[in-house]
Amino acid sequence: MVIRQHYIFKGEVQGVGFRYTAKYAAESLGLTGWVKNNWDGSVEMEVQGDDELIERMLSMIYSGRHIYINDIKKKNIRTISDERSFFVRY
Repeated sequence: MVIRQHYIFKGEVQGVGFRYTAKYAAESLGLTGWVKNNWDGSVEMEVQGDDELIERMLSMIYSGRHIYINDIKKKNIRTISDERSFFVRY
């Protein structure tokens, strides 16, 4: 089933390759959405696709060498029908 989830990640998540790890993972799994750094040091992400593939993507992010997540806020949101890729927002 296709779902879309919104995340806020806190911890050591900026300056450690989080966004590009997320982009690589999403693209390799065929997921869409975006990821960006927030001014408060957190990373925000929306990802859309099969729920099992999203879980695999999260596992790939968690295994990042210098990424240390100590808090995650997650909520389900409406899917976007015309989204075609996963990208890094600046």
